[in-house]
Amino acid sequence: MASTIQIRVDDDLKKKSDQLFKDLGTDTTSAIRMFLTQAVANNGFPFEIKRNSAEVNPYAVLSEDEILERLSTTRTHSAQGKQKEAKAAISEMRSRYGL
Repeated sequence: MASTIQIRVDDDLKKKSDQLFKDLGTDTTSAIRMFLTQAVANNGFPFEIKRNSAEVNPYAVLSEDEILERLSTTRTHSAQGKQKEAKAAISEMRSRYGL
């Protein structure tokens, strides 16, 4: 047995999504079906959901004094030779954050 899902969306969004999916060789109904299939297969959203970049900025919550303290610590570590090659730092970031 098949179930029906009805949703209301803005006319402009419907028009744009219909055209997008047509350009991709499918239709909106099939695209929604694909989304649901992938959500079940992934046991969650089939894509990453993020806040906008301003909210993700880890420095946005720091005061000026906290930023200056971090810069000072960085300078101290650098003077002590506690630094990494750029390639190693990038590799570590990719590994840590799944990039």
